Amino acid sequence: MNQELFDTGLKTRREVLGAEYVDASIKNADDFNLPMQELVTQYCWGDIWNRPGLDRRTRSFLNLAMLTALNRPHEIKLHVRGAVNNGLSKQDIQEVFLQAAIYCGVPAAIDSFKIAKEVFKEMGI
Repeated sequence: MNQELFDTGLKTRREVLGAEYVDASIKNADDFNLPMQELVTQYCWGDIWNRPGLDRRTRSFLNLAMLTALNRPHEIKLHVRGAVNNGLSKQDIQEVFLQAAIYCGVPAAIDSFKIAKEVFKEMGI
């Protein structure tokens, strides 16, 4: 493991998803899933999320669209919260899901809308 990249990723991951969630994910990791936590933190959050080519706001737009296409509700919930933390408004997120409905399917977008609504309620938005 590249400790410097892991530390950078941990910082970014906490800033986007929230320290409470990230710290719990790592704390609750065991011998089975700790390597995945390390991989995600180092590679996804340390390397890719910190590349200079796209800002965090743009990366959040992309993630919401891709996660809707893949119909990954757990990840959508995390990344709606992260998108808000990265500056996306409810209207921005609404537009992502409407666009995704056309290209990824209405049922997947309906699920994303439902999940986002729950996150907005939790966040008091």
